[in-house]
Amino acid sequence: MGVLSRARLLVVAVVCVTILLSFYSVILTHKEVSTAPSQRSPLPSHLPSPGPCNCTKGYAILKDHLPKEKYEELVKRRAKEFQQHKARTSSVLSRLLFAVANSPLQYPIQGYTVRPLTSTLIPGLELHAGKRSSYKVLLSVSKGILTTEIPAEEATVKGAGEAVLIIESSSLGILNHLLAKVSYASTVYHINTGDLASFQFENHKAVFPIAIKQPHLPVLYDMGTNINSQVTITTKTFLRYSELKVLLNSIRHFYSKIKVIIADDSFEPEHITGENIQQYIMPPAQGWFAGRNLAVSQVTTKYFLWVDDDFVFTEKTKIEKLVEVMEANPELDVIGGSVQGNRFYFSLVYEEGEEMDGGCLYRKSHGKFHSLPGYPQCFLASGVVNFFLARTDAAQKVGFDPQLQRTAHSEFFMDGLGSLLVATCDDVVVGHQQKTDKDTDSRYKKFRNPERSVNEFKLELHFFKNHLKCIRYG
Repeated sequence: MGVLSRARLLVVAVVCVTILLSFYSVILTHKEVSTAPSQRSPLPSHLPSPGPCNCTKGYAILKDHLPKEKYEELVKRRAKEFQQHKARTSSVLSRLLFAVANSPLQYPIQGYTVRPLTSTLIPGLELHAGKRSSYKVLLSVSKGILTTEIPAEEATVKGAGEAVLIIESSSLGILNHLLAKVSYASTVYHINTGDLASFQFENHKAVFPIAIKQPHLPVLYDMGTNINSQVTITTKTFLRYSELKVLLNSIRHFYSKIKVIIADDSFEPEHITGENIQQYIMPPAQGWFAGRNLAVSQVTTKYFLWVDDDFVFTEKTKIEKLVEVMEANPELDVIGGSVQGNRFYFSLVYEEGEEMDGGCLYRKSHGKFHSLPGYPQCFLASGVVNFFLARTDAAQKVGFDPQLQRTAHSEFFMDGLGSLLVATCDDVVVGHQQKTDKDTDSRYKKFRNPERSVNEFKLELHFFKNHLKCIRYG
């Protein structure tokens, strides 16, 4: 091959190499750009506020049921009460916290609980960092003070006994030893609140929650050895002594010694006698929920069984079955049975809505959730029929609003939404007595079927007390 040919080949080779290098450079540049971390969007500090809830067809708009001349004053008073409710129920611990990627900071993210005004070690504080000539961390809180032990010569501590604590050392081991000794103590007494602690190293910052709670004494009920020491039967009566006596006779047929508590607001009380029967006489016509409150307030057993005064026990009224389910599911608060095949369970769909307007509530008849594990005949729900077993302390915490005198039942479960875990079972059945002439008695009928104003009052009560914009009964 001639010299000229070799020169041409050399030029071609150089050009090809140059093109390949340029192409490879473009690939590398593109790879670097595509794999470089994208700029992080700012993290939200809280969940978005709930928007307005929609009161579609079928909902009662509660403001339309308020006296026009009192509307503005009611709205102002309701707004004030709602702010106080939020102050009692909201917490700094509801703030969203995010774990920053690849942080060298180690800290507790859940479960750190302290007693008010009590110094408590913060578990798990540690720094994981590469070799440096010096290490410096900063801890800060807003409702308490921070302390650690007196450092060795190789470390300095600033702000001990204050809200901001700075620890610096040339030794990572010594720094972590001091972090392991850091304690937090709240400076204001509160039985249920929280704080947020900030933990910083160089440009790394983490925030973790501190729950501040006063421990409460457990309140336990001695279950004893039989149903009589486990359950009290409660009822409310008004002008229906013949029905009440049928109920009591049926109870005694199946449960000869179980305690029965009767709240009685009849006009001319008739004394009810019998072993383990307690009759509490009320002022006349005080109403349905006032009687429930009175009866339940006198229960000393772990559970009470609520029955109407015109029910009747049968061989299918097995209280023990309800107790079994409650004992197997200790988180349950209320469990309903069936009244002659009618379980009347429902679910409650609640949207908080905007603060000024209030929320929307839908009581959905026959609405239920999933079955209880191990008890396919039982389903979780929001509310149940007027025949139910309840944990005494759980029901007392919610209470029965005595303002509801004539027509009330679902309201107990509305007030208990989020507090009461409720289930319904179809294998425990109580009977219902046939209607008698008493149901046509003019005096009884007046209270049994109240005038329109009673229902209007209930809507007013939901507007203010439950901070509702509208309600629907399905």
